[in-house]
Amino acid sequence: MFIDPFDQVFEIMKQSFPESEYREYAHQKRLLANPRYHLFTEKNDQNEVIGFLAGWEFEKFRYIENVAVSPAIRGGGIGRRMMERFIKKSDIPVVLEVELPEDDLKRRRIGFYKRLGFQLEDYPYVQPALREGQRALPLQIMSYPAPLTSSEFETVRNVLYKEVYGASDSYVYTLNR
Repeated sequence: MFIDPFDQVFEIMKQSFPESEYREYAHQKRLLANPRYHLFTEKNDQNEVIGFLAGWEFEKFRYIENVAVSPAIRGGGIGRRMMERFIKKSDIPVVLEVELPEDDLKRRRIGFYKRLGFQLEDYPYVQPALREGQRALPLQIMSYPAPLTSSEFETVRNVLYKEVYGASDSYVYTLNR
C-alpha cells in the first residue's frame, strides 16, 4: 500500500509541533508548488519517512521552517544530520525560529541549534499567525554562522513576513513600529 510521503511528513509535523506552529494540511501541501520551498526527507529501510526538514531559499539567506524526527526514534542523530546537510549546502546565512526559552524543553531545543553553530538573536520577533483565528506567536530568530546585524535582521524578518507568512505590507509596517 502506497502512502504519500507528504502525508508521512505531515503526521510527523502534527506529532512534533503545537498546532500554532504549522499550517493546515491543504495550505501546507500547497507550499510544495512554491519554487522557494523545499522539503527534504529522511527515510528508513522500509522507505517510510522518519524525519524531514522544510526549508526556504531566498537571495540573501536560507530559512529552516521545520525540522522534525518521528517521536519513536528521536535522539539518534537524524535531525542533526539533516541540519548539517542543509547548512553545508549554503554559502549564505541560515536562519530559523525558536520558541522563547521559557522551559527546559525549549532551552534544550535552543541548545541543540547552538551546538550546530547557530547564534540566538536578541531582536524582538513575532511569527504571524499560521491559521485563521490564531494570534501572532512571540519567537526568537537564530542565525548561522554568525549573529545578524540589525539591518540583516530587518531584511530576514521582512522577507519571512511577506514570502513565508504572506503578510501584507501594512502588517509588516505595523509590526515594525
